[in-house]
Amino acid sequence: MISRSEKAANYVVLLAFAAFALAPILTVLQSAFGPADAGDTSGFGNFAEAWKVGHFGTYLRMSIAVSVSVVIVSVLLSILTGFAFGTMKFRGSGVLFYLFLLGIMMPSEAIVVPLYFDLRTLGLTDTFWAVALPQVAQSVAFGTFWMRTYFRAGGRDLVEAARLDGASTRRILWQVLVPLARPAIVTMTVLVFMWTWNEFLIPLVMVTDENLRTAPLGLAFFQGQYSQGFTLLAAGAVIVATPVVVLYLFLQRHFIAGMLEGAVR
Repeated sequence: MISRSEKAANYVVLLAFAAFALAPILTVLQSAFGPADAGDTSGFGNFAEAWKVGHFGTYLRMSIAVSVSVVIVSVLLSILTGFAFGTMKFRGSGVLFYLFLLGIMMPSEAIVVPLYFDLRTLGLTDTFWAVALPQVAQSVAFGTFWMRTYFRAGGRDLVEAARLDGASTRRILWQVLVPLARPAIVTMTVLVFMWTWNEFLIPLVMVTDENLRTAPLGLAFFQGQYSQGFTLLAAGAVIVATPVVVLYLFLQRHFIAGMLEGAVR
């Protein structure tokens, strides 16, 4: 049984880490709502000014389009590949799975240059697909590992029981396993959305058109153009971070459930 002194020490440590993590966020928020370094704006006026000057409307539309597309395609493919590797036995499955793992172990910095020349040969650079397709590949690598772990933990027994009842493979996957795997799928969705939204290197290398810049890339260019003041930059940072925060808060319960279930498994 934990003593009172141990509980107090745990709370002190947790509060210290929470203060350390929240201090930069509070500093940015205070700057974003404070008086502008140059001009008469303050409060929400800073956000309106940053939105207009920094063209964040265009950048956010691009980021939303890329993130939603990557999430939909990668989650669907990850469910299919995770189901195959987690519940089926076929020749070469081990080798194929380790090939998928290369997508997790290989950093973007190591592949972005040859990937650029490959996409340029195909005529895909400076297009929407040049930003979305590489991130789909990276996300499917992680999603396959994630869903395989989930399906392998308890999916085989359910598959065998469902087959004895005469269920087809498609019905087993979509009507038996996927509903039970909802916390894991939601967790994967949130993680993939966050990673895709925050990706900086691939959009930086693959596109030059301003209309194809994502929000983090647009924020970097905004910082370079308006480095004389911190207020508008802080407002722009809050604008860029808001969609991810909203998504996390909306799916927080399922996200935590999926993480805890994965830890228990």
